[in-house]
Amino acid sequence: MLTIRVIPCLDVRDGRVVKGVQFQGLRDAGSPWELGAAYEAQGADELVILDVSATPQGRENQVDTVQKVRALLSIPLTVGGGVRRADDAGRLLDAGADKVGINTAAVHNPQIITDIAERYGRQCTVVAIDAARVEGGWEVVVLSGKERPGLDAVAWAREAAERGAGEILLTSWDRDGTRSGYDLELIAAVAAAVGVPIIASGGAAHPDHLLEALRAGADAVLAASIFHDGDYTVGEVKRLLAQGGLEVRL
Repeated sequence: MLTIRVIPCLDVRDGRVVKGVQFQGLRDAGSPWELGAAYEAQGADELVILDVSATPQGRENQVDTVQKVRALLSIPLTVGGGVRRADDAGRLLDAGADKVGINTAAVHNPQIITDIAERYGRQCTVVAIDAARVEGGWEVVVLSGKERPGLDAVAWAREAAERGAGEILLTSWDRDGTRSGYDLELIAAVAAAVGVPIIASGGAAHPDHLLEALRAGADAVLAASIFHDGDYTVGEVKRLLAQGGLEVRL
């Protein structure tokens, strides 16, 4: 049995961690470097930082934030937001990221997936997919849900993997911040379509939700609110997952 990963997510805007519902109504949740260090101490396997205002504001990712977090962190770090070309990914990797997440830019220019994978390796290339449920399946949404380019989410995940994505960060737009549980059907559909690891995101309220997502086909689970609000520590979640029969790093 492969060891599963529990990954806290820091959505960052203007150097502060924020959290909302369906990417809207963002509230302050603290300092990214302080939270990152705390989550590593709790036993987080990795950390994801998403600069949620970079793409809407048409600017690059805040490299200084990445550098400050990296200085306090020894676990793997994935950074996304504002990546429009392979050079942008290189800057984030130079700043201390281990992997780079791409979302909107990949939808608009799928070649960027291959460019990053060929230059820096598939292991560095994470394609983030925000999926909204529609009749008959799910469609891709970008720009924090403001744009729907008409892409089938499962087909897009398959294409992203074929183009060089080493991992898929799969977020249910409908479930984001709602604490109603992950979209298990979405996870299962994408897991059946791709041969790369899937990080499930969107909707966690308690460890049972994470357990359900992993059993549905996810290789890792990403969560924010339950950690930011102090409902559970990462260590508590991992112990409960272990009690559920999953292999975790304790």
